[in-house]
Amino acid sequence: MGNIRPTMIKRFAMKLLNEYRDRFTQDFEHNKKVLRKICKEKGYLISAKVRNQVAGYITRILDREE
Repeated sequence: MGNIRPTMIKRFAMKLLNEYRDRFTQDFEHNKKVLRKICKEKGYLISAKVRNQVAGYITRILDREE
């Protein structure tokens, strides 16, 4: 059984990937740091749990593309 992510996580991740694809990599820790910087620039307030879920989903998408 796999993880079922809320639609909010998927939409936010896809929005960020469309805008900042060149900043993200297949490394989860790197994506967390990049996501923190982007959210700080844009003024988004997200919890650590949501940040980790979005970073993990982005990592998974980039892994699947290769």
